Amino acid sequence: MKALVVSQPGGDFEVHSVPTPEPEPGHVLVRIQASCINPLDTKIRAGAAAHAKQPLPAVLGLDMAGVVERVGKGVLDYSVGDEVFGMVGGVGGHQGTLAEYISVPAVLLAHKPRMLSMHQASALPLVTITAWEGLIDRAKVHAGQTVLVHAGAGGVGHIVVQLARAQGSEVFATVSPEKQDVVVRLGATPIDYRSNSVEQYVQKYTNGAGFDIVYDTVGGSTLDASFHAAKTYTGHVVSCLGWGRPLPCAIILSRRQLLGSVHITSASDWQRARTARPDSKKRGRISRCRKANPHARK
Repeated sequence: MKALVVSQPGGDFEVHSVPTPEPEPGHVLVRIQASCINPLDTKIRAGAAAHAKQPLPAVLGLDMAGVVERVGKGVLDYSVGDEVFGMVGGVGGHQGTLAEYISVPAVLLAHKPRMLSMHQASALPLVTITAWEGLIDRAKVHAGQTVLVHAGAGGVGHIVVQLARAQGSEVFATVSPEKQDVVVRLGATPIDYRSNSVEQYVQKYTNGAGFDIVYDTVGGSTLDASFHAAKTYTGHVVSCLGWGRPLPCAIILSRRQLLGSVHITSASDWQRARTARPDSKKRGRISRCRKANPHARK
């Protein structure tokens, strides 16, 4: 089969002919129809993802959608011809999704909803798991809460907005002026972070009380600001990135807030995320941030 291989950190992708994998017991061989490139993939390629190492040379790529080609012994949930998607490889020495085929544990897959194209489905796994773990598993979002999403029009952000709305929360999202329409269509109130300070929008939208949950997808100084945007004593801040410096414990302790970080630790994260309310998926939107590769399989 053909695959894109990177041989050194930051190196170019090269098309190589490599053996087509055989499905082990409990595994499924998938003919890949579409792959998605996430910011994490670019960090792995550059050798800058300390938490997601991939020994080189390697085939990179975390997310994909495709068709089941063969099933290994013991696989009961999938059959040849099924359309599937998932976050399935690209780290820890496992083959990634920038290839024609991949053999993966069946527990990492989900049946592709019929209303989604292969391109759309391939863009969902990593961002959905990240959004789900932070908002549902960590922050325990529920109806009636106020949720602030930093970078609400981004990959993870626009999924967080939709999940929060599906749970019955009132959602606000920081966004640049040119992307305000995106979050409005998803049901969130846009906040122009360029012209509004944290103090200004906390006063305007919460009467100075702060938001119940703040989901940070930016990191750095935005994560610092998140603690000033969350409610004192009961506020919950979730981040899928970090500061890049020592944790400012004084801020957290003085405001009696909770900090939750997102770390995808097992297949169970995807199992829970993929069972999100089907009706909310039908009403939701998936935004393509970049054009699809015209050479991708249809």
